[in-house]
Amino acid sequence: MSQSTPPPVSPTPGISPPTRGVRLRTPIPGPNAQRVVERDGRFLMTSTKTSPVVAASGEGVWITDVDGNRLLDFASGVGVQAVGYSHPDVVRAVREQVGRLTHFAGTDFYYENQTVLAERLTKITPGSFPKKVFFTNSGTESVEAALKIARWNRQRPIVVGLLGGFHGRTMGALSLTSSKTVQRARYSPFVGGGHHIPAPYCYRCPYKLEYPSCDLYCAKILKELYFTTSIPPDDVAAFLAEPVLGEGGYVVPPPRWTSTLKGILDEHKILFLDDEVQAGMGRTGAWWGIEHHGVVPDVVTSAKALGGGFPLGAVTFPSELDFTTHGSHSNTFGGNVAAVAAALATIDVIEKERLLDNARTQGTHLLARLRELQAHHEEIGDVRGLGLMVATEFVRDRSSKEPAADFRDRVLSEALARGLILLPCGKSSLRYIPPLIVRREEIDEAVEIVDAAIRAARAAA
Repeated sequence: MSQSTPPPVSPTPGISPPTRGVRLRTPIPGPNAQRVVERDGRFLMTSTKTSPVVAASGEGVWITDVDGNRLLDFASGVGVQAVGYSHPDVVRAVREQVGRLTHFAGTDFYYENQTVLAERLTKITPGSFPKKVFFTNSGTESVEAALKIARWNRQRPIVVGLLGGFHGRTMGALSLTSSKTVQRARYSPFVGGGHHIPAPYCYRCPYKLEYPSCDLYCAKILKELYFTTSIPPDDVAAFLAEPVLGEGGYVVPPPRWTSTLKGILDEHKILFLDDEVQAGMGRTGAWWGIEHHGVVPDVVTSAKALGGGFPLGAVTFPSELDFTTHGSHSNTFGGNVAAVAAALATIDVIEKERLLDNARTQGTHLLARLRELQAHHEEIGDVRGLGLMVATEFVRDRSSKEPAADFRDRVLSEALARGLILLPCGKSSLRYIPPLIVRREEIDEAVEIVDAAIRAARAAA
């Protein structure tokens, strides 16, 4: 095994894994997976891979790896598989489309299904005004397009974002991404005009205040401090933010923060760019996370779950913000017909199977079960989330709230050893983002595994 190959993980001796839907034939990774991981390390660029899972197939909320292990997936392909793996309606739509046509030319010619999807998106995004859509291949490309829309229309150089926000890794998006220093190291100088203010992170308030006596200082500070010192408001084209911080820790803004901020932006005709790449498409129990905050954004970016497993992103914006010159922005593969077919089928499934309702119902149950764990495990400092976008934050002790990143990583490893796929976020949090089709019994199985993983991580400390 090469040095880059993650070592196999197996349950801590004396602790038996649950025996519901999870089926483990080998440690993770098993021998077949180890061979794949080793070859990957030899031929693929070093990236963000942190888990030695090598998938062979998927169905619903389950992944079967190359060694025959059946794993419970609470990562959803990093938020992509909203309707679960291999949903028959999505598979059927894609097969029918690729049998007819796979590509003609994304933005130079016309596809009818692009038009149909664009119309669907304009109807389910917030706001009753006329809208238009631009299709992309990814979340970061959606953000890039949104930034260009803002600069083109406002003709101002500055965009403000939140510390802890994640918007992608291409250079324009990276100028606003600030969830981890590793994402920005060695890439300066960035695209000019990117500024940041602290995020509304009540559990770790950067101002050492408490809600609601803080009077939403973390929103008002934009006007009261930054606009009077370092950021001239008349030079600001847009404010870019996620409705719930994703990579930054699944941080949910407190009530009225977003509306207070939006009021400040409107005073100065600053566009509000709503990054829904991770929170959108039903993840929070609404089509878009921003709907929980009672605010209508100017521009909505989406990707991940939109394509039903295919590379597809979109930017939805008021028609009045459209480019007025042909060629000002374009791409080749955005709105690929097969990806659009998958997206249309995904939207149909979400509506037909009432998955927004399921995300709210099961999300409430997931939060309740994780708070039960919090009552029994001092290492869990906070449990938070909306719908099926939920996190637990681990701390060394609840008084100091010192992040316990190493402990979080041990819990992650122990959970995988027991057949549960999770992802980290923030400094010391785990995120729980199962497909929106998840059932109560699958949530219960996942929570039981997390419980065992915490106990095992504590025993190994």
